[in-house]
Amino acid sequence: MVLTNSQYEQLMSRYYERQLRTKHIARAREQEVYAAVPEFAALDRRIGQLSIDYARERLSHSGTADEEQNLPQQIQRISEEKEELLVRHGFPPDYLQPVYICPDCQDTGYIGDRKCHCFERAIVDFLYSQSNLQDILERENFEYFDLSLYPDDYIEETTGQTPRDNMRNILQTAMEFVRCFPEEPANLLLYGNTGVGKTFLTNCIARELLEQSHTVVYLTSLKLFDILETYKFDRDLSHTEKNAAVSYILDSDLLIIDDLGTELNNSFTSSQLYHCIDARLNHRRATIISTNLSFDDLRERYSERIFSRLTSSYILLKLTGDDIRLRKAIAQQ
Repeated sequence: MVLTNSQYEQLMSRYYERQLRTKHIARAREQEVYAAVPEFAALDRRIGQLSIDYARERLSHSGTADEEQNLPQQIQRISEEKEELLVRHGFPPDYLQPVYICPDCQDTGYIGDRKCHCFERAIVDFLYSQSNLQDILERENFEYFDLSLYPDDYIEETTGQTPRDNMRNILQTAMEFVRCFPEEPANLLLYGNTGVGKTFLTNCIARELLEQSHTVVYLTSLKLFDILETYKFDRDLSHTEKNAAVSYILDSDLLIIDDLGTELNNSFTSSQLYHCIDARLNHRRATIISTNLSFDDLRERYSERIFSRLTSSYILLKLTGDDIRLRKAIAQQ
């Protein structure tokens, strides 16, 4: 997803601040040198006067080719004098060179018409901060996914596999989801008992996509419906603010709705859930939903059209096994 205008402006404002910082440092250092080395300012004025004289001669067509070639040489000699003066008075020879955070783009964010590597990284960091996942993804990603936490000593009746084999297949599906994104955006419904790794798996996927500069929004179902209710009924918010918040949810490359079913269920939440699911499907935006509810619970709790959308347009992944969080807590005792 391309950054919105406001997101792009937020990032570019940081680069404008960097440029102002560089100019501030340059002015402060220049004043420091002028105070300590009075003759340095005279050399700067000489360079300025040479450039002015040359420009006048060019305009009057009185300059010669020799004079044109001589100007850079004169400036170079004066620059060498300036450097010698700096060193003689205890300053580093490059003391008056611009101090950039990123020398490659000189803190503009671009090298020519191409985004600098620092700007690409800034986009990723910005998207992390917008996703509500910045800290947790350092601990929950594919690198730390441990299949050994899933039992391998019994067959789960509903899947016909051991929990470990089932999870291994689900993990492959998750990696395929990432590999095909965004050319073939898919939707996942992760369901199963509490503590079997649904949230951890969605975080693994989110980490990979954020690293690829995709916009990812993570919301618990409680938070999602709280936001939607606030922006629908809060009269203190402008129409623009309401649209921005809703579009942020509906237009993100990936929306993660965690713990569906923990919210207060009523006609408003059902209608908003359908609208969210339907709008994202129509615009080919990927969604991952995790829930502790069974299929029967989903059908009973939500409308038939929501259940139909979920079962026909989402890849259904049932996670089985023991409560991993409980097992970890017992192991640490």
